[in-house]
Amino acid sequence: MSTSENTILGLTLPTDPRWADLAAVSLEEILRDHAFCEQKAATQCISLILRYCEKTELVAALAPIVTEEWGHFRMVFAEMKKRGYTLGQSRKDEYVNLLLQQEPKKGPSEDKLLHRLLICALIEARSCERFRLLSENLEDEKLRNFYYKFMVSEAGHYRLFIDLATLYYPENIVRSTWQQWLKAEEQVLLQLTPRGDRMH
Repeated sequence: MSTSENTILGLTLPTDPRWADLAAVSLEEILRDHAFCEQKAATQCISLILRYCEKTELVAALAPIVTEEWGHFRMVFAEMKKRGYTLGQSRKDEYVNLLLQQEPKKGPSEDKLLHRLLICALIEARSCERFRLLSENLEDEKLRNFYYKFMVSEAGHYRLFIDLATLYYPENIVRSTWQQWLKAEEQVLLQLTPRGDRMH
């Protein structure tokens, strides 16, 4: 992904180019990890709905995303079955766990939703970037098209989480907090070694 495209997504650090090459030779592992990422995305939206059920706009916005993310899981699982791959056991997502560790432990409790929405936006933006790399670099044309569709979807999810944040918080607060999270995400990525068997 080019620098300008990263800027559109808000990302400050592009994925190491080696990642796409590693992923290309680890398709079974990358599909397996992708399937679990979609599962976890659906679960995260359900958790937000349950925790903030009084926020009607949030519930209305995220309810369809739960269905969409679970549909994505089914799509990835179907692709795995077609290739003779099994789902196996879920694995910890070190990238996501490190991001969650950056959530402020102190501060107003009402700000927790802001941080969680922006974390979700970051994950979707990074996933979008990774899907684009797969759509451009895989030799299998069907898989390139497969990941192009996911890229488009994740870009919409990223925007949705940003829009929800600006619905519940002043725009200047969202903007400044987003910049803080971009810096935090950059530091998280610098801690991680590129792995072709992980989506993040």
